[in-house]
Amino acid sequence: MELKSQELELAVRLKQARLKAGLTQNQLARRMGRPQSFISKTETAERSPAFLEVVVLADLLGISIGDLIPRTLRKED
Repeated sequence: MELKSQELELAVRLKQARLKAGLTQNQLARRMGRPQSFISKTETAERSPAFLEVVVLADLLGISIGDLIPRTLRKED
């Protein structure tokens, strides 16, 4: 899987998790201390979040980072 498709998969997973949590982009962004455009651009794969941003997003959404990171990005044992 190429990088762009992995970014798109993370974007889709983030949006699904946010909607499941019942949060708007603005609400999630505020809880993270970021502008709404951060969430918008991440959900459309215009930007890729740093690892620590993924950790914070997962925590705020009550999910594991594995729920956000596409399987092909995870190290397999």
